Amino acid sequence: MDLHYITRPSTLEENAPLLIMLHGYGSDENDLFSFASELPEELYIISVRAPYPMQPFGNAWYAINFDANQGKWSDDNQAIESRDKIAEFIDYACKTYPVDKNNVNLLGFSQGTILSYAVALTYPGKVNNVVALSGYINPSIIPDNPTEYDYSKLHFYCSHGSVDQVLPVDWARKATQFLKALKINYVYSEFPVGHGVAPQNFYEFREWLIDKI
Repeated sequence: MDLHYITRPSTLEENAPLLIMLHGYGSDENDLFSFASELPEELYIISVRAPYPMQPFGNAWYAINFDANQGKWSDDNQAIESRDKIAEFIDYACKTYPVDKNNVNLLGFSQGTILSYAVALTYPGKVNNVVALSGYINPSIIPDNPTEYDYSKLHFYCSHGSVDQVLPVDWARKATQFLKALKINYVYSEFPVGHGVAPQNFYEFREWLIDKI
């Protein structure tokens, strides 16, 4: 497997619920892993490092370019490659570790959330629950015909900072309209913070996750 990652094993010896963490732009696998000690012990947690190293440090799931003519734009081809790599990683993790392939959970932040949405909406058979923190749905990296997919087992917990200056809160609100139109189960919360996770945000998604696993 060409993606670097770190793990926190479960207290269960088999069929553990799997939680895969996907960090944001410019970060690494240690970032969200700081949540691991506060999450249920039965979870088998794997935090993955994005494939594109940045200078001088950090990693990205895809390039974000700042162009005089186009403004800020994302490399959707790289994003699609990363989306498919994560889907392959789910299969790899389910074969390699004593986890339940029917209880796969994703936890993303920012760019990791954008990828979590893309993986779940493109490969709904591989994922059950998604914690989508401070991100949005990029329509260019999900199927053109989502109404033809079976999303009946998917659940999303979506949250965003109401004063986020990196990714506007309006973008996150659009995701809820999208999920609603597809009759996908979701909850959505906003917190009075910027581009980050407030303590009450953490406690809320933890309770949601405990309920789902």
